[in-house]
Amino acid sequence: MNKSTTENPVIVEVTRGGMVESRHRGAISIMRSDGHAIASLGDVDRLIYPRSAIKPLQAIYLIESGAADAYALNNRHLALACASHNGESEHVETVRAWLNQIGLSESDLECGAHPPRRGKDRKRLILDGLDPGSAHNNCSGKHTGFLSSAKHMGLATHGYINKDHPVQGAVLDILATLGDTNFGDAPTGFDGCGIPVVGIGLEPLALAFARFAGRTTLPFDRARAAERIFDAMVEEPFMVAGTDRWCTRAIQAGAGAFVVKTGAEGVFCAAVPRAGVGIAIKIDDGAHRASESAMGAALASLPGLAHLFADKNADLISSPILNVAGRHVGEIRPQPECRQALVDALSEVLVS
Repeated sequence: MNKSTTENPVIVEVTRGGMVESRHRGAISIMRSDGHAIASLGDVDRLIYPRSAIKPLQAIYLIESGAADAYALNNRHLALACASHNGESEHVETVRAWLNQIGLSESDLECGAHPPRRGKDRKRLILDGLDPGSAHNNCSGKHTGFLSSAKHMGLATHGYINKDHPVQGAVLDILATLGDTNFGDAPTGFDGCGIPVVGIGLEPLALAFARFAGRTTLPFDRARAAERIFDAMVEEPFMVAGTDRWCTRAIQAGAGAFVVKTGAEGVFCAAVPRAGVGIAIKIDDGAHRASESAMGAALASLPGLAHLFADKNADLISSPILNVAGRHVGEIRPQPECRQALVDALSEVLVS
């Protein structure tokens, strides 16, 4: 499993009948908190935008700023700060109540509005004669977290998404420190919800999640903050994503063994405290279906975790493709050689 500077390997394949119909290339990095690379598949040095996959790391500042305690935020709030949620009523109303709790309103959100993810929730808005608001945005929990920190710190709440706002500087510093990286001349851009993004390699990204998971290398206060965020995601997996979402189902299946977080354009990250490792995945073509399958395979390859992906959770690794009539006609699955390479590389990782 060596790094590659050429074309990334096929990580996930999609079958129909007896043939592989589509293939997804990508890269996977699995790191320990001491900086040791346990597994590297594909080009893990190539810079990627981590997108929403780093929300759990960004949420650390919500605690470190003192805002979480000042506003008596609970696990539902902390999990929602890490969320790319469906925009279900429970997500939306929790965001609105949280904003009210800190003396702000939905109009203070700068993430923009978009319809809920699920058709039934979109239909409910239409039947009620309502337009989606900013609280329906899948990133509204993260943005409410940013606003909470800004308000508590006495900083401007208007323009909190700007690159030069102290809150954005603080969350970027957390990522750089955890990943032991210097962003320097790294490319920058803006996420779908408007916040700044910066290019990072999969190795430092996986290292950041390993330290978020292991915590033994972190200063006491940051370790406690990371632990609170992790525990909140485990206790409130619905708030992290929602009904029938891969993140929510995987965290539930893990029962505290790990947390996962998806990001746009085929990015996926995980923190596994019992093994002290972090995982970062990027699918070249940005396919969400492939990043889910790859993450399932990576987690299930860790000794002691495979049973969590058996039986009713087997589709977290290989998911069926159904035709319009509901007939099983194919599947999305890890490429067999890739999966075996992960199993071989992780065979001696100790999972407590």
